[in-house]
Amino acid sequence: MRLFASLVVVVALGLSALWLRAPDRLAAEEMAARYQKPLPAPGGPLDVFHLGHSLVGRDMPAMLAQLAGHDHASQLGWGTPLKAHWEDSLPIEGFATENAHPHYRDAREALESGAFDAFVLTEMVEIEAAIEYFEAPDYLERWVGLARAGNTDMRIYLFETWHALDDPQGWLTRLDTDPARYWEGVLLARALANEASGAIHVIPAGRVLAEFVRRIEGIGGLDGVQSRSDLFARLDDGSVDPLHLNDLGAYLIALTHYAVLYHRSPEGLPRQLRRADGTLADAPGPAVASLMQRTAWDVVRELSVTGLP
Repeated sequence: MRLFASLVVVVALGLSALWLRAPDRLAAEEMAARYQKPLPAPGGPLDVFHLGHSLVGRDMPAMLAQLAGHDHASQLGWGTPLKAHWEDSLPIEGFATENAHPHYRDAREALESGAFDAFVLTEMVEIEAAIEYFEAPDYLERWVGLARAGNTDMRIYLFETWHALDDPQGWLTRLDTDPARYWEGVLLARALANEASGAIHVIPAGRVLAEFVRRIEGIGGLDGVQSRSDLFARLDDGSVDPLHLNDLGAYLIALTHYAVLYHRSPEGLPRQLRRADGTLADAPGPAVASLMQRTAWDVVRELSVTGLP
């Protein structure tokens, strides 16, 4: 009987420990409470570090830097999960190609240096696979922890991306539902359950893309841009690349980053920018540029997770 009683006590203590432990993820109302207080607007240009893959790319950060007048660095790959960036034993496909430019900097060294004011990171797509097979929430926490250790005041942003145009669930459906299902509902909800993670805000690029496409397709097009496919790159055979954006798409994503990072409307910003290699990017026409700028600002300022008031 004494053995049984001891086992009961051990089990009870174990259950109590589980009940007292931090939750696996925050509930929706707890998440909302975390974003009631906005971030203060930055006082000037930010030094920004980007971590991710080809949906970040080299051109979008370069465009953003031109819009904001700030310095930036990055570490990229092809379809790279956060786990592969963290674990030295895992390969980063496309590493040599994506990081062959003056703005490459080793991610660990960059964050440990404390030299950056803002850290923008993203997870691979398919986001479902990243969560199921690559421990995405855990590695988000690890990267955030490393950044916080280097600079406690660093602003940290999760870059919400998009999926392929031919996604069987529907491209717009994914852009509408993935934030609650995955980006915020899993990645952020689990990372924020660890109070040491501090504040993590969102760059809602997927939702900006969705809103712009609805607007441009709803009016039948402007300046030669008629549909979502006009924002995407072309493959060697001339067909649409269903995942990677062209210069126009990259411009829209750069505007979204600008609005979130600087708490400013991008309306009136230049539309003619250069790619990372210094060549002139294809510029949107004036009407399309204006619609992109207005759309980015409309979406960003309506979402508390961006940190804007």
